[in-house]
Amino acid sequence: MAALKLYPVGIQTFSEIINRNLLYVDKTEYVYRMTHGGGKHFFLSRPRRFGKSLLTSTFQSYFEGKKELFKGLAIEKLEKEWTEYPVLHFDMSGGKHLDIDGLHRYLLYILKNNEERFGIKSDHIDSNIRLNNLIDTLYRQTGKQVVVVIDEYDAPLLDVVHETDKLKVLREEMRNFYSPLKKCEPYLRFVFLTGITKFSQLSIFSELNNITNVSMDDEYAGICGITKEELLTQMSADIDNLGEKLGKNREETIEALRDYYDGYHFSANSPDVFNPFSLLNAMTRGKLDYYWFTSGTPTYLINMMKEYDTAYTDFAEGMEADASDFDAPTEAGTMTTLTPLLYQSGYITIKGYDKEYDSYFLGIPNREVRIGLTKALIPYYVTPNTVATNNTVRNMARALNKEDMELALQHLQTFLATVPYCDNTDYEGHYQQMLFVIFTLLSAYMVDVEVRTPKGRVDMVLRSSTHLYIVELKLNQDASVAMKQIDLKEYPKRFALTGLPIVKVGINFDMATHNITDWKIE
Repeated sequence: MAALKLYPVGIQTFSEIINRNLLYVDKTEYVYRMTHGGGKHFFLSRPRRFGKSLLTSTFQSYFEGKKELFKGLAIEKLEKEWTEYPVLHFDMSGGKHLDIDGLHRYLLYILKNNEERFGIKSDHIDSNIRLNNLIDTLYRQTGKQVVVVIDEYDAPLLDVVHETDKLKVLREEMRNFYSPLKKCEPYLRFVFLTGITKFSQLSIFSELNNITNVSMDDEYAGICGITKEELLTQMSADIDNLGEKLGKNREETIEALRDYYDGYHFSANSPDVFNPFSLLNAMTRGKLDYYWFTSGTPTYLINMMKEYDTAYTDFAEGMEADASDFDAPTEAGTMTTLTPLLYQSGYITIKGYDKEYDSYFLGIPNREVRIGLTKALIPYYVTPNTVATNNTVRNMARALNKEDMELALQHLQTFLATVPYCDNTDYEGHYQQMLFVIFTLLSAYMVDVEVRTPKGRVDMVLRSSTHLYIVELKLNQDASVAMKQIDLKEYPKRFALTGLPIVKVGINFDMATHNITDWKIE
């Protein structure tokens, strides 16, 4: 096997990747396409760790005319002029977790760094005036229009996006900073902003109403991340190398990578996109794991689920929505549901598109997100004792592998007896969510809730490669009532075409004990 290039895990600078001969998945055709169209101001939203910083760095190297870095890449055959422009690069990630004074100082700091690159001196204390002067001076000194690339434009605001008072103050500071991008338009060749969330133009960009949002454009759907085609062609040898480490053949390795890290779509006709951070980590370490999810704790997301009264099952099994429902601003006062934040953060993605009705189908992209998010929800729906939960899930999995639902429910009953009482357990929906979380951790099973049938909805359907379980839940009744409902509404007929043996399970929860009191299995 030919020697493989090292993987640029955590490296976001294009020149370093090229100079060190690290693996680079060629995105330069997109760079040429965007820079040679009719637009000038562009915005791209993508989840964290999807290659946005590397993309901004690539734009910088391209506009700085560093032709030698692009040898052998797609743009080498496309670009004929390689004009050098003065490039301002602003990394806003350093502006996280700051109050207004700290943010103001940080903006002056990054402005000073750019001024020093070009030998320009300024001591103006207003960031907008200082940026305006910087662009104007560069244009006059070089005789060329200025390029501005801004990485993580929304970073200073993400922590306070739904804290109205704090957001208002920080947002005003950012609005002032970005305002010259409109005023200086004649002096600008290209402006590119990238971030995670979409803020309304009125709140952030003020009069910058000519910015083109390409986040859901088909032609740029693969600009970040690694498409399936790129994986199979540019990383073909890497697949085989990983397969050797996993003890799988090529087809099995591709399917495992698809299951764990694929499934993202960013437009109506998007190619399959893999999470690049997780994919490269898996290649580097020779094992499949939940790299992206564990790299950032979704505490904020869990809190927002509580604030917006969003149950896990509201989005875990998919939903239908218009583009305006999820490609929408996420700041306080504009977001009415959690859907925009879930989509833009990468927890749900586009799974299908109905052209006739201009409607999108959204869902969790892959196993990594599903299992990672499920584990994060254990303290909320079950117990903070995640070790006990995981041990119980393993015991239940072993029992179900032996087709012993009776033993699985015994393990669950024993476990729930140790779970402290919480305030949100006095309704059936809580127990449904709790069981959904627990059964979802049984990664060998597909779990659906509120499954439609001709005569009603099944509380939960659990499906493995060998069996299909129809689960009906009752609160403060008895399991026979649940079983009668399954029979009366003829739920099994809905699943006859699966060809799997069907097991009916009726479960009763008792509000006083917060546990399973009885069950029936047929």
